[in-house]
Amino acid sequence: MAVRAQFEGNNEIGVFSKLTNAYCLTAIGGSENFYSVFEGELSETIPVVHVSLAGCRIIGRMCVGNRNGLLVPNTTTDQELQHIRNSLPDTVKIQRVEERLSALGNVITCNDYVALVHPDLDRETEEIISDVLKVEVFRQTVADNVLVGSYCAISNQGGLVHPKTTIEDQDELSSLLQVPLVAGTVNRGSDVIAAGLVVNDWIAFCGLDTTSTELSVVESVFKLGDRQPSSISTEMRESLIDSMT
Repeated sequence: MAVRAQFEGNNEIGVFSKLTNAYCLTAIGGSENFYSVFEGELSETIPVVHVSLAGCRIIGRMCVGNRNGLLVPNTTTDQELQHIRNSLPDTVKIQRVEERLSALGNVITCNDYVALVHPDLDRETEEIISDVLKVEVFRQTVADNVLVGSYCAISNQGGLVHPKTTIEDQDELSSLLQVPLVAGTVNRGSDVIAAGLVVNDWIAFCGLDTTSTELSVVESVFKLGDRQPSSISTEMRESLIDSMT
């Protein structure tokens, strides 16, 4: 299932939230409505936690995590770190990272098995990612963009990548990640996928501007509900034909 949401009128919900199979973080502040959308869908299965990082609300761009761990920038305060530790399951390892590319969510994307990272990331950071998140790490670009964490979103079921990603690149990334990938957009044509979408293995949240066609692509590639990737091309064709007639 894919659900639309907004943070104080902003459709870039991936900037203000972080979703994994083990926990969900949402930014402190903002209307209760944003938090309650996540709480309503997730609270019975995983903890939904209000947080800030280094006093900032753009938590989705500052941290990266999966069911095994969470990496936060070294500017995260002791109080914030303690709050996160107290709120997340004991199985989730939490660690600060000293990295000059400090917006970790922009330069790293991962599921529970594989991470794609900015080509210039520190070697030490790469080792921490591998150790804490328990993933294989690959230095990659997405459609020639080094901000791999911004231009794609992946789960253990599938992935959505920048619309200009070539078929060859999609095939290469798909074989690294071992999941099917589709090039697409969110929020009515936005190519900054991870800013407008957060996803785990059973649910996705998209910005309010995301069209029904974009939503059906998301549900299909991430195998949410009973939708399967095979239906994706026929549905998109039909909706495009509808919109042209």
